[in-house]
Amino acid sequence: MTATPALGTPQSIVPASADLLRSVFRQHAAGVAVITARGSAGPVGFTATSLASVSAEPPLVSFGVSTGASSWPAISGADHVGVHILGEHQHELAATFARSGADRFSAPTAWHEGPEGVPVLDGVLAWLVCRTVARVPAGDHRIVLAEVVLGDPAGSGRPLLYHQGRFNGLRD
Repeated sequence: MTATPALGTPQSIVPASADLLRSVFRQHAAGVAVITARGSAGPVGFTATSLASVSAEPPLVSFGVSTGASSWPAISGADHVGVHILGEHQHELAATFARSGADRFSAPTAWHEGPEGVPVLDGVLAWLVCRTVARVPAGDHRIVLAEVVLGDPAGSGRPLLYHQGRFNGLRD
């Protein structure tokens, strides 16, 4: 009988590729955020699992966005963006903002125009309005660095996570 090699042994090592990267990051649970901006034809937004805190002084965040994304033209020129932390009750909202071609801001999405004209989603765990300070080329994406201007951390509930290609809540 042949034993199955343990993960991480030389038998499971594969060359770098987009598939390898996707496979590895399916193992990485990530918080789910929606990034929004005001576009020339109306509000735009997308689901992001790449949100990161970068600096406390000044308060900076970063997120990645594909240059092929429908929201990229607006994000590429936006002075300000909205960052929304989703709760575990917001699977459908996350899916709507992740779906290509979806009318993301129509009902049942609840939102209002916030500071600096940024679309702010209602009912999220927390949100920020940030001033875009840099867009760094990174392959077929851009890493957007944004300085926090203001926000609301007062939502209640538990965070929504993305793992193994699915949206999930925390387990007790």
